[in-house]
Amino acid sequence: MSEIQSLTSIQLDVIKEIGNIGAGNAATALSKILNRVVEMDVPKVDLISIYELSEYYGSPTTPVASVFVHSDGNFSCSVIFIDSESGAKEMINMWLNVYFGDFTTEELPGEMLDSGLAELGNVIIGNFLGAINSIIGTAFQISVPGVAHDMLGSILDVVASIYGYMGEYALVVSTTLRISGIESVNMDGNIILLPNPEALELLLIKLQAL
Repeated sequence: MSEIQSLTSIQLDVIKEIGNIGAGNAATALSKILNRVVEMDVPKVDLISIYELSEYYGSPTTPVASVFVHSDGNFSCSVIFIDSESGAKEMINMWLNVYFGDFTTEELPGEMLDSGLAELGNVIIGNFLGAINSIIGTAFQISVPGVAHDMLGSILDVVASIYGYMGEYALVVSTTLRISGIESVNMDGNIILLPNPEALELLLIKLQAL
């Protein structure tokens, strides 16, 4: 997309800051639902080719859990939240303890774990998108979340093959979340936003004043 090549450094910085604000909004929402302090490292935010996703992250054989949604509205896009399998289970354990007492993920069948992961992922993604849509002045509605478990490389390959027809670029946000408790837990927080071409064009229009 030629528009990306013509972006000024200031416009790229603004796009990255939008991703930063979205991540902060998601961390705040996670803190509320887990009833724990959630501290977030300064996110790494980049706008890259969708076909370079597999080179952006770590080992392609890392087992991960992912939650994905589609967002309709003027800023139409798809969003995927990715965490390690161990990090996802820790997050669900904390959520279960807040609302249902002393449960662990080992006591629940897989479909209930996925239901919990979908709920938490929905909160993270919804608040991430809420911040972005608020900044650019658009409304949005997200689909029912889906959940997938696989190796990181496989997930990213599917992302490129399924969503590549929608657009060429992805806004990727990566950070570490530190969740306080009896023992502090560190989680990877990776969000991939895949805007439709029209949505990316809208975002660029919003930046024209810069």
